[in-house]
Amino acid sequence: MDGDRKYRQPGYQERREADRPAPRTGGEGPATPRFVRSVAASRCFNCSNVLPAGFDFTTPCPKCAAALHCCSQCAHLDSSARFQCLQPIPERMPYKDRANECASFSPRITVARDTAAPVAPRAAGAPLVAAPNVPRKVQDARAAFDNLFKKTSE
Repeated sequence: MDGDRKYRQPGYQERREADRPAPRTGGEGPATPRFVRSVAASRCFNCSNVLPAGFDFTTPCPKCAAALHCCSQCAHLDSSARFQCLQPIPERMPYKDRANECASFSPRITVARDTAAPVAPRAAGAPLVAAPNVPRKVQDARAAFDNLFKKTSE
């Protein structure tokens, strides 16, 4: 092994494979990382409203009524490509946010973190319990804030 080293000064690649600790095996392996769940969904280009799966893009957005079968909603939109489209189209679409009849339209799918809180499974027959320390009224919220800093109401 010493003959194939490029640099022979002491300290360079001093630690060899034989000196390295063996990887752990069995039940004491490395801890699995906490994976962040991701959600793939289409969003309206205008208002960022999440569109349900199987949404008909020939209809307008249910929240802002923007046309969704347009270049701004398409996955092939690229400002650096010819006619600003990655697909070969015969002519440039002048208005990117208006409805068109492009045959190569493909809705843009975005992948984002799942921000929904994980729901713990409830045992069969167990009653629904409200979350603790959730203020119900404005006075309850104020009292919770005052209790946080041990302030007494006078």
